[in-house]
Amino acid sequence: MTITPPTPAPSPSTTYEARLAALGYTLPTPVKPVAAYVPTRSTGNLVFVSGQIPMKEGQLIAKGSVPGQVSLELARQCAAQCTLNALAALKAELGDLGRIRQVVRVGVFVCSEAGFYDQPKVANGASELLEAVFGEAGKHARAAVGSIALPLGAPVEVEIVVEV
Repeated sequence: MTITPPTPAPSPSTTYEARLAALGYTLPTPVKPVAAYVPTRSTGNLVFVSGQIPMKEGQLIAKGSVPGQVSLELARQCAAQCTLNALAALKAELGDLGRIRQVVRVGVFVCSEAGFYDQPKVANGASELLEAVFGEAGKHARAAVGSIALPLGAPVEVEIVVEV
């Protein structure tokens, strides 16, 4: 009788990146800072990711304020792209997304026109992606804030804090 050893469980990073792929996403190349700051900063068991804008292949995927120039749905997609960029920065910092124990906090800034009050709906583009990828560990505290302008004319900016 031959005993076959059990197949090892996939590492969390493999699972996280497989979940991203199943959702139709791939991690982009980390976006380089556009000013005098670093993409990530670690202290203790926390990693802070600087604000990420919705850059894809070197271009903003949208520009302007919500909802007049950028629709609510496109702004949600921008929040998801910002989150992918943040995950790319985390992978560059950590070497492996599997080191992430939990997402602690997410800050979402939305370039908002007067009278627009649906910043939380835009922020859900980031939050729902994090929960889809990390499961229970992706649930986080959050702020969704309206702003008159964001860097380079971006409609959304997302910052993330994770525990490793």
